[in-house]
Amino acid sequence: MKPMMKAVVMTAVGDPEVLQVREVPKPQIQRSTELLVRLKAAGINPIDTKIRQRGAFYPDALPAILGCDGAGIVEAVGDGVQSFQVGDAVYFCNGGLGGHPGNYAEYAVVDERFAARKPASLSFAEAAAVPLVLITAWEALYDRGRLEAGRRVLIQAGAGGVGHIAIQLAKLAGATVCTTVSSSEKAEFVRSLGADWVILYRQTDVAQAVMDWTDREGVDLTFDTVGGAVLSQSFAVTSIYGDVVTLLAPDPNTDWKTARDRNLRLSYELMLTPMLKGITKAQQDQAKILQQGARLFDGGELKIHLQQTLPLESAATAHQLIGTGSTTGKIVLSMD
Repeated sequence: MKPMMKAVVMTAVGDPEVLQVREVPKPQIQRSTELLVRLKAAGINPIDTKIRQRGAFYPDALPAILGCDGAGIVEAVGDGVQSFQVGDAVYFCNGGLGGHPGNYAEYAVVDERFAARKPASLSFAEAAAVPLVLITAWEALYDRGRLEAGRRVLIQAGAGGVGHIAIQLAKLAGATVCTTVSSSEKAEFVRSLGADWVILYRQTDVAQAVMDWTDREGVDLTFDTVGGAVLSQSFAVTSIYGDVVTLLAPDPNTDWKTARDRNLRLSYELMLTPMLKGITKAQQDQAKILQQGARLFDGGELKIHLQQTLPLESAATAHQLIGTGSTTGKIVLSMD
């Protein structure tokens, strides 16, 4: 009889109620470089809710186990594993897109090349909140945006999962940071992370505020984590020859004329591309970001904010909370 485990399974496309707790076969190591990880926590990300609402990236993927982010303890290793041993604490972004099983479960299998040692200073719940947002913010600012010291940066929605990490990474690079938030409570939060100028977008004309802040020049780099009309707004507040990095696909009403008139360089950031396309080298590079991030967390230079930790069985509740669009930081499922 196959060993079993508890997991949250997406049974159909639909509302959060399609996430059901079930007993499923425990995953097994199939390749010599794989680790079997006893998961202690799984991060929740907006991509999880989008897959639940729209369907997985792969045909005939259902039922599926969601969750790209995981943290736990290595329970077994393939005979070719070189970097880890049983008992090591690890964290990673792997699976959960409808192909390889994700991390809303008690166990997961991950290739050692895609995992990193968990930051010693973080709990498993905190560590599970990190991978996707850290890699996304790191690639967006440092790789796509070519951020350098002395630059002025606008981070849209700075209190969100990606945004609150991006503020800290921008400050570590020596940038001056402006960010948008929805409330005075979130304004206090982002200031505590180092934001130099905070705009309450529900009360203030963001474009006017940014141009006033930059003496009508605009910022050197805008990081759009919101999409829709915010992308067009980002074009309008970015300096001539500046950079805009967006996480979302542009909508039909995007103001491309302003982007062209200002000679802007637009980049897309989708950290899932290496996993979706099976680009092993890029997945290894992302694991290196997690290694560098671990040093920053342990050195006190980075912080992760957990809004809430819920038991694995409450995945549907977590998706409801994410769906409000008003969360600060991250929500995590715990297997303990």
